[in-house]
Amino acid sequence: MDNKCVHCGADCGKSPIVWEEKKFCCNGCKSVYQLLNDSQMQQYYEFQQQPGIRLNDAPHLSKYAYLDKEDVKEKLYEFFDNDIAKVTLYIPSIHCASCIWLLEHLNKLSKGVKHAAVNFVQKKYTVTFNTKEISLRELVELLVSIHYVPDVSLQDLDNKGEKKSQNKALLYKIGVAGFVFGNVMLYSLPEYFNGEAIEGSFGSFLYYLMYVLTFPLVFYSGCDYLISASKNLVKGIVNIDLPIAIGILALFFVTSYEVLMGIGPGYSDSLSGFLFFLLLGRWYQSKTYQALAFDRDYKSYFPVAVTRLNGQEESVLLEEVKEGDYLLIRNKELIPADSILVEGDALVDYSFVTGESAPVLKKKDDFLYAGGVQTGGAITIKVNKEVAQSHLTQLWNQSENGPVNSKSLTSLVDKISGKFTLAVIIIAIAGFATWFYIDSFKAALMVLTSVLIVACPCALALSIPFTFGSSMRIFGEKGLYIKNTEVIERLTHIDTIVFDKTGTLTRPEESNVEFHGKPLSDEELKMVVSLAKQSTHPLSNAISSFYQDINTLETKAYTEVAGRGVFAKVNDVAVRLGALEYVADNAGEKNSAQASAVYISINGELKGYYKIGNKYRTGIEKVLGKLKLKYTLYMLSGDNDSEKENLAQMMDEDKLHFNQKPQDKMNFVSKLQQEGRSVLMTGDGLNDSGAFMSSDVALSLADDIYHFSPAGDAILEAAKFEKFHQYIRFAQKSLSIVKQSFLISFFYNAIGLGFAISGNLSPVIAAILMPVSSITVVAFTTFSTRLYGNRILK
Repeated sequence: MDNKCVHCGADCGKSPIVWEEKKFCCNGCKSVYQLLNDSQMQQYYEFQQQPGIRLNDAPHLSKYAYLDKEDVKEKLYEFFDNDIAKVTLYIPSIHCASCIWLLEHLNKLSKGVKHAAVNFVQKKYTVTFNTKEISLRELVELLVSIHYVPDVSLQDLDNKGEKKSQNKALLYKIGVAGFVFGNVMLYSLPEYFNGEAIEGSFGSFLYYLMYVLTFPLVFYSGCDYLISASKNLVKGIVNIDLPIAIGILALFFVTSYEVLMGIGPGYSDSLSGFLFFLLLGRWYQSKTYQALAFDRDYKSYFPVAVTRLNGQEESVLLEEVKEGDYLLIRNKELIPADSILVEGDALVDYSFVTGESAPVLKKKDDFLYAGGVQTGGAITIKVNKEVAQSHLTQLWNQSENGPVNSKSLTSLVDKISGKFTLAVIIIAIAGFATWFYIDSFKAALMVLTSVLIVACPCALALSIPFTFGSSMRIFGEKGLYIKNTEVIERLTHIDTIVFDKTGTLTRPEESNVEFHGKPLSDEELKMVVSLAKQSTHPLSNAISSFYQDINTLETKAYTEVAGRGVFAKVNDVAVRLGALEYVADNAGEKNSAQASAVYISINGELKGYYKIGNKYRTGIEKVLGKLKLKYTLYMLSGDNDSEKENLAQMMDEDKLHFNQKPQDKMNFVSKLQQEGRSVLMTGDGLNDSGAFMSSDVALSLADDIYHFSPAGDAILEAAKFEKFHQYIRFAQKSLSIVKQSFLISFFYNAIGLGFAISGNLSPVIAAILMPVSSITVVAFTTFSTRLYGNRILK
């Protein structure tokens, strides 16, 4: 008999909630189903069976009171006029076509919603609404009520305007370049159709008009290349922007000379087309992958607002929290500042800060570090330090300002462009001098211009962004999200890989459970599981989850002794779970205690123990086996060495390091680099951020790629961990494709230079060859990366 929830598909258990002969796992799912049914939105379930999200820990709606504040609304609104507002919210739980349909038809649930659209890839929800009919807070609370909880962080508020201004600046320059290119090509049509320069006053007028348009083109749209080249030259550095700047200036000055001297039209059309397409390539690179925010700081992990209890309960922005404030922290909420526990028992999960997976029990007046997550009931804390001065903030800032790589990898294209540029300039000057001597100034100028134009490294400039841009897109499709193109190059040079253990090599919240001792009867097993389900300790949770299908018995007189174990009477039988010294009456047995073990006694008789071990990622032995053939592997963990025996079967025992603090990890990576190693650090928590910042490449492994991760270079979907070695191989292949595209570019340049220096290539033909080489390189890199991506990452 089907016992699945109609809304979310979860098992309804022994006592499902029934409404109109339909089963639900919880009241939340029933409420959403009733809401959709009353609003005649049953089509939601036609796209996919049980498409809903189960949300047992629904947030308190009062936590969104801060959305009524005007300063918060101003930061979140993308548009506001005449009571019509537009906002974009990030909703991680969007997962199927039903989600899209429901969110885009939200107006059926509230007339205040005027228009809504979902970006499924980025999980972003853009909605336009009338603030007189539904406020921003009411909109968010409506989404929460149907189990689509928006995720708003402080960084969303702080960086929104900055990102927009950066994007707009480039788009404005592309717009100007596109306007000039379109008009110049239009004015050039008479000359193209006529086959020769237009004579008379009309021709001069068109030439001057095109020439005037090149000023905003060169000195606004192309200013970034000119400024970059000049600044690097002052510092004695030659980068790819220098030959591009030379090409721009060569076309501009020759055009100026021809137009002002009345010789001809110059190369306004070639110049405008060159810059327009160059800027489009730059935009393409910046837009290749924006689904994730990599440059995050501690603010993107902290909540936007917290509940303050100074006299009355109120929702305040985190930035308003001061030393001495009293805060209410509910289950699963983060402790935002170093504090003192005032009321309640805290069971704090510090795994994100220290790497230690076991929650820590805290009592009244105990000190609580920022960054911990409360996993029990609601507690009251007194802020000891402001957010900016807390332990977690200092940990982050330490990683930001810590030692940087001693090996600063210079981009491959910059290395080549220095020699390439010098060679082109020498050839151009030599050609000019030779033709000036044997012919005339006009012929010498034609040779100089042709050499600079045909050798302009536009194809060389596009090799990196289009090859690595295509590679980044393929990586993203296959589950690895790269921060920028330079990361791919650095990934090809690594020789040492350092892994964190908890949440990286192991699966979070999953364990292997093995019983050692006298076999338990069915009744005894039920007693053990019944007691384990009363505790929130992760080891007890591992046992109860392992036996989740067993029916529980009545439990009385439950007692939990911090750091030792739990006791209760199950069916009037005394049962204990915990450490050996707590469970065993015989003191002589204590010397045989096992690490990460839960001992059991029933009616005072020691029955044995459950050994709780980590559950490792699928394919870990294959991945580590492949990597060991080419790389030196290390493992650093904040946990104890209970898993040493298992890990030693996959990695060298002397490369395993346990009980590592964040500072220890950072120092270890720095030491490897001082030995000349190129290090890839792979982790999953903020405690790895110091090691991340010190490494050559920082890779974050995440079960949910949209959750917070340290400021790293890449994020890998945990489900794709078994392809780890294939990603590195594809990065190396991408670098090979770049080098091959360089050869194609040099081949074009060599042929073009041969004709140009001999005087057989006019600047017009040179200007035509320039985009042909670019198109060839772009087509080659795009096809090759797709071909090898599908082959290597299949």
